[in-house]
Amino acid sequence: MNWIILIIAGLCEVAFASCLGKAKQTTGTEMYLWYTGFFITMTLSMVLLIKAIQTLPIGTAYAVWTGIGAVGTVLIGILVFKDPTNFWRLFFMSTLIISVIGLKFVAE
Repeated sequence: MNWIILIIAGLCEVAFASCLGKAKQTTGTEMYLWYTGFFITMTLSMVLLIKAIQTLPIGTAYAVWTGIGAVGTVLIGILVFKDPTNFWRLFFMSTLIISVIGLKFVAE
């Protein structure tokens, strides 16, 4: 169950990074709404991470959490914010995914 909580926490990390990207693109009330989304999803991500590390090793949980956040944010950047895509970017993102999966399998 705590692995599911950790995955949701990682997805919330993607959401808060995405809110920052959207806030940068807007002004006025809309910008403040995106910043509000940022604070809500950041808080939720941290609370869920705290819950997950109660039974998971901290090093593994943190690495998986940041890995989900990093890969998810890169994908959102490519798909939503039109960030550049090239071989090396995709290659290193793939190695990060493989590393996160490997950490999950070797965790006790």
